[in-house]
Amino acid sequence: MSSMSVALRLMSVVLDYSLYTISILTVIGIIGNLINILVFMTLKLFRSSQSAFYLTAESFINIGQLIIIFLGRYLITFYGRDPAETSIFWCKMRNILGQIFRLLSTSFVCFAAFDQFLSTNPRLNLRQLSTLTLARRLTIVSTCFWIFHSIPLAIYVNIDASATCGITNDGLKNYYSIFYFPFVQGFLPIIFSSLFSILAYRNVRHLIRRQIPIIRRRLDRQLTAMVFVRVIFFTILSLPYSIYCIYKLNASNDREVNFCLYAVNKLLEVIFVSLLNINYASSFFIFIKSSARYSRQVKSFFARKCWKLLKRLCRIHPNVVHSLPSTSNVSANELE
Repeated sequence: MSSMSVALRLMSVVLDYSLYTISILTVIGIIGNLINILVFMTLKLFRSSQSAFYLTAESFINIGQLIIIFLGRYLITFYGRDPAETSIFWCKMRNILGQIFRLLSTSFVCFAAFDQFLSTNPRLNLRQLSTLTLARRLTIVSTCFWIFHSIPLAIYVNIDASATCGITNDGLKNYYSIFYFPFVQGFLPIIFSSLFSILAYRNVRHLIRRQIPIIRRRLDRQLTAMVFVRVIFFTILSLPYSIYCIYKLNASNDREVNFCLYAVNKLLEVIFVSLLNINYASSFFIFIKSSARYSRQVKSFFARKCWKLLKRLCRIHPNVVHSLPSTSNVSANELE
């Protein structure tokens, strides 16, 4: 079997693997993130929590990122080739929006870990820094900052002579390979989120020594566990992609030189990208597995909130008694 036939078979595997994984992740990711949004915004217990605010914002961003990813894959299937190789508009928009959503999602994970460190801290002056006002300001500032940060990318992302959509400016390419992927999208957010999630976990272990209402204590423990496990998966799923991007920026993109090597690189790329995409689709499943309490809250949301909505939509007569679905042993505080 010639190297060209091997390369063509690899490219076929790449296309099939990419199509199926993106389709599955988009469906389950959008559903999971929507459930997160509904639960965090509906239950009174979470509406006053700064960490829940960050996790809600992350869920919105994750949905946007999954839509961009799916749209890119769908257009390739529809046209038979990547439109980013022929359309300068789509080449720029895909890279700009993808980068902004990716950085915002990363920022919100870091903010949630930092907020849990503040809200569980034994020092009163640090606990007082954890406010919804600060959460809203950080969200606005980070959004504006990452939009401005992406302006050079919007200028210097173009379609090169080999019909590849990528960075054409050597200075910006050096910035991404030397600083952006190793630090901005790589080790800095991983170290930051890991450090503060570990410190928050340590703080939670000493909560029983402080005079804190039991409802707040349970919420702090729940959110700390959820954020801690989220950070672990964030680290595992993000790091391989950042390392690959450093390699890709410094490797030749000319498919005419060695098509077999190009096919192997594409296979590696879709594997690492699929790991990164799991990051945007898995938060709901991470939360229900890391927190039995959150799992009960989700069940109670569908059993009570949606049941009430269904009764209103069906206009059930108010004098008729209907039994509510069982929600197991969920306290009233968890259902608010």
